[in-house]
Amino acid sequence: MEGKIGLEEHFAVNETLMDSKGFMPEDFWIELRSRLLDIHEKRLGLMDRYGIERMILSLNAPAVQAIPDVRRAIEVARIANDVLAEEVTKRPDRFSGLAALPMQDPEAASQEFTRCVKELSFRGALVNGFSQVREVNSTVYYDLPQYLPFWQVVENLDVPFYLHPRNPLSVGHPEYDGHRWLVGPTWAFAHETAVHALRLMASGVFDKYPNLKIILGHLGEGIPFNIWRIDNRLRKSPMGYSAPKLPGEYFCSNFWITTSGNFRTQTLIDTMLEIGSDRLLFSTDYPFEEVNEAAEWFDKASISEADRLKIGRLNALQLFKL
Repeated sequence: MEGKIGLEEHFAVNETLMDSKGFMPEDFWIELRSRLLDIHEKRLGLMDRYGIERMILSLNAPAVQAIPDVRRAIEVARIANDVLAEEVTKRPDRFSGLAALPMQDPEAASQEFTRCVKELSFRGALVNGFSQVREVNSTVYYDLPQYLPFWQVVENLDVPFYLHPRNPLSVGHPEYDGHRWLVGPTWAFAHETAVHALRLMASGVFDKYPNLKIILGHLGEGIPFNIWRIDNRLRKSPMGYSAPKLPGEYFCSNFWITTSGNFRTQTLIDTMLEIGSDRLLFSTDYPFEEVNEAAEWFDKASISEADRLKIGRLNALQLFKL
C-alpha cells in the first residue's frame, strides 16, 4: 500500500541519544545510533521504498521523563522540540512532529505543548510514561490531581497525546530481578504502560475532559485482550474503582491504537474487533523495528482493503488534521 503514515517513529538528540543504547545488542549500537540521528537520508529512503508517505517523529525513550532535575527536563524538552521543528521544516511534505514534554512540571509541560502546537505546528505530543520528579527513585503518573490543568490544555489544543512505554524503575520491582529478558519491549513496557492507561481511565479525567485523545502503541499494550475481563470483574467487585464508566467505555471512546512493533495479523484482528478499525493506525517503531517488516506485513495482512486504507492512512489524516 502506498501513502502509509507512521506515527511512532523515533529520533534522538545528543542529550538523549545514550538512553537508547541498552535496548539493542552491543554490536547493533553503531547502526541504531546512526538511525536515531538520521532524518533525511536512510530513513527517507526506506519510506520511499516501502510506501510510507509521512512519518510523525518523536523523541526516543525515556529521555525527558527520566530527568529528575525539573529545570533540566524543561531545557532538554525544548532543545529536542527545536531540533525536531528544524528538521521538519526541511521536508514538511514527509515529516511532522510530536512534542516532548517536561511532565515533571505540569505548568511547564502545558506551556511547552502550547508552544509546540501553536508556534512549531506539531501535531500532538509523545510522552514516555511516568516521570521521575526531583528524586531518582520517584514515579509520578498523570492521573494525579496536579495534572488536571494540563489535561484541560491538551483538550483545548485538540491534538493527540501518545502515551509511550518506558521501563519501571528497578526499585520496587523484584519480579524482574535476575530476569533481564522481561524488561523493555518483551514484557515490562506493555505492563507499565497498560497500568498507566488504566489509571487514567479510573481517574475521571475523561469525564471532565471528554474530548481527550490518547494513543497507545504496540496494538494496545495488551489492553484489548484483557478489557472484557477488567470490566466484568469491576461490575462484580469494584474494589475502589469509582469512575462513572467502566474502563472499556473509555477505551473505546478516548483511545487510539497503533501497530508499532507488533506485526501479527491475529492480534491486529482481535484489536479491530475490540476497538474498531476507525481507531487503529499504522506505525513501525523505527529505528527499533524494521520498516520493511512493518510495511510488508501490513500490506499483506488479511484484512479488507477498506480497513487497510483506514488504518494505513485515512485515520491518521483525520486524527492529526493532516
